[in-house]
Amino acid sequence: MEERTRQPGSGSIPGGDRRLPVGAEVMPSGGVQFRVWAPRPRRVEVMLQSGPGAPGSVPLKAEPDGYYAGLAPSAAAGTRYLLRLGGPDGPRVPDPASRYQPEGLDGPSEVVDPSAARWTDRNWRGIRSPEGQVLYELHVGTFTPEGTWAAATAQLARLAELGVTVLEVMPVAEFAGEFGWGYDGVLLFAPYHGYGTPDDFRRFVDRAHALGLAVILDVVYNHMGPGCELYKQFSNEFFSTMHKTEWGDSPNFDGPGSESVRAFILANAGYWIDEFHLDGMRIDGTQALFDTSPEHILGAVARRMREAAGGRRVLAVGENESQHVRLLRDAGRGGLGLDMVWSDDFHHAARVALTGLREAYFGDYLGTPQEQISALKHGWLYQGQWNLRQGKRRGTPAWEIPPWAFVNYLQNHDQVANSGRGERLHDRTTRGRLRAVTAMLLLGPGTPLLFQGQEYADPAPFLYFSDQKPGLAEEFDRGRKESLAQFASLATDEMKRLLPFPADPDVFHRSKLDPSARARSPHAEVEQMHRDLLRLRREDPTIRAGVCPGAVDGAVLGPEAFALRWFDPEGAGEDRLMLVNLGIELGLKVAAEPLLAPPEDRGWRVIWSSEDPRYGGCGTPGPETEEHNWRLQGHSAVVLAPAPLPAEVDEHRDPVGTP
Repeated sequence: MEERTRQPGSGSIPGGDRRLPVGAEVMPSGGVQFRVWAPRPRRVEVMLQSGPGAPGSVPLKAEPDGYYAGLAPSAAAGTRYLLRLGGPDGPRVPDPASRYQPEGLDGPSEVVDPSAARWTDRNWRGIRSPEGQVLYELHVGTFTPEGTWAAATAQLARLAELGVTVLEVMPVAEFAGEFGWGYDGVLLFAPYHGYGTPDDFRRFVDRAHALGLAVILDVVYNHMGPGCELYKQFSNEFFSTMHKTEWGDSPNFDGPGSESVRAFILANAGYWIDEFHLDGMRIDGTQALFDTSPEHILGAVARRMREAAGGRRVLAVGENESQHVRLLRDAGRGGLGLDMVWSDDFHHAARVALTGLREAYFGDYLGTPQEQISALKHGWLYQGQWNLRQGKRRGTPAWEIPPWAFVNYLQNHDQVANSGRGERLHDRTTRGRLRAVTAMLLLGPGTPLLFQGQEYADPAPFLYFSDQKPGLAEEFDRGRKESLAQFASLATDEMKRLLPFPADPDVFHRSKLDPSARARSPHAEVEQMHRDLLRLRREDPTIRAGVCPGAVDGAVLGPEAFALRWFDPEGAGEDRLMLVNLGIELGLKVAAEPLLAPPEDRGWRVIWSSEDPRYGGCGTPGPETEEHNWRLQGHSAVVLAPAPLPAEVDEHRDPVGTP
């Protein structure tokens, strides 16, 4: 990063010439201003621990609405500090708005000057358009053996060449312990110290932009993890007294004192976009963001993200188990303004088809060809039907939502880990079936998401790991086993004994990717298939246009077989046809299905096959012959394009009207 720039601040906010309403900020005129929301203690002091200006203390002056602020003239970037609450004998704690915790959650906070960052992405304009993207979910701690931003940065060129366009980074807010998934973050402004410095994160984003990759961050605003008791020392109103999530206390978005809590969260949303040049966010568990305010916090977060981005286009993605279409409608229609939502329905239906297992929530699906077709065409499969397992209606009608607004996936952090052993999908189904469904994912009209290592079938598992103190570690283990007990096979005594202990460091290390596998068979063949499919998605104009509403249709051909057809948006007859068969070989002597018909005066030719020997397949005979009509290989998928008819066939075709 060579070009030194200071990004625009967050506009008119409490606290004067500041980027954020809270935290430690290096002032243009010198020194560091500290500001904190602390209506509970009667006094707040900044204790300078080391670095410029240390040792020393700075009493903060009370401001309206429970804020305290003050200037430390001799402090600067690199100063480490703690906040002392209530007087000389009061607790010394980190800053809730700390930008960096070099010694971990319980250590001192460090002053960071974001204006000193040297960016080279002046010409980066963000995500041009939400449609047509390919997402890639990664966990910084396990994405490379080193588990750092620097090591991850070295892998970005490979992902860009593969065809990925958006990196979705799992949560990085500072959490307790030496390893974890990140969904139990505590200090929301501080990138986890174990991955490197904040500037290492900035260099990661800067390099991604240079390669044409956008970066979005997974954020958790519905709860905080162990250590969140810190906030209760500053305020009795930070957490809600009316709402509680299954993971812990819910931030107070709509009760007394919620104005400052909302300001804290909205500042965080703008902070990541502004100071790290991020291109959007994936917001975890939105169904657990409880808010009865006139403007729901989720809509406010989406708005704040876009304000902070200025002229850049950012991507707002949500996870929503209840499948509520309000998330995807704009504010003018009473919506919350998100661009995309994850689609569990696609994953669950495909997973049943691939493995035959229907435990727990998979029991809501049959894995039929019609489910695959409907998930691709309409996004959610549950749009208001009664769900017997849940004992209520699930989902809302989403007919007006374009298919690209649904993020489809075959693997993600939750679903891989929920297998108990952390097995990836290539260990739970046949290679042929997985190649076929991968084609459906990567060429389909939804927005595809790959989970780290999926593109080459990495042999490492991805397990649930969370480093917690004794006592709490056992509590996390019990909670994990209770959650997995919904799967009958994992509730057996034999499997309970085999489930890994989340706080075991070996569980974390076993989950790290093995990059050396990429060069070995069959991993290299799997990566080649992903590269070819993403190139076809990107370069074939008909498939590329499939993200538009109504551009793709489908038909069931057999018990485990179906067809998908992409219609040429130019009307020139350059349609594409995909045949997927997840069962045994299927012959169609009767082909009374119009989607199988080629464009007028043309036939079909194979342009891609999951049985290509380069992918480990066994070759592909033409699926349509005059002798057999249609023949669909078992556990396979082919993509067809129109082709001229042989001359001898064309000579025998009678023109319309010939007697």
